[in-house]
Amino acid sequence: QVQLVESGGGLVQAGGSLRLSCAASGGTFSSYNMGWFRQAPGKEREFAARIGASGGPTSYAASVKGRFTISRDNAKNTVYLQMNSLRPEDTAVYYCAADDLRDGRLNQYVYWGQGTQVTVSS
Repeated sequence: QVQLVESGGGLVQAGGSLRLSCAASGGTFSSYNMGWFRQAPGKEREFAARIGASGGPTSYAASVKGRFTISRDNAKNTVYLQMNSLRPEDTAVYYCAADDLRDGRLNQYVYWGQGTQVTVSS
């Protein structure tokens, strides 16, 4: 069973930066497209960023493009989300998720982490 564990969340001032990490275990990390999602209180989960199994291509939601950067280190089974120029509206629980390219289900994220809280103060 694949497990994903996020870390790196916390409280940061508007305009500041934070880097989230997601460590994977129990699977074949290099076979996963990885994504970051976020969910603010009272709102539905939304897509933030994704990265291909080998480190590219990447894509971003319009709300974060130019400010966030997704990357991965397959040797460490870890995906990262570098968040710069943070805004109060970025406040949310951030989740990483894995799409197994070998499972026959197109673009479906099957494995999810527990989430890490990011709070941006004004």
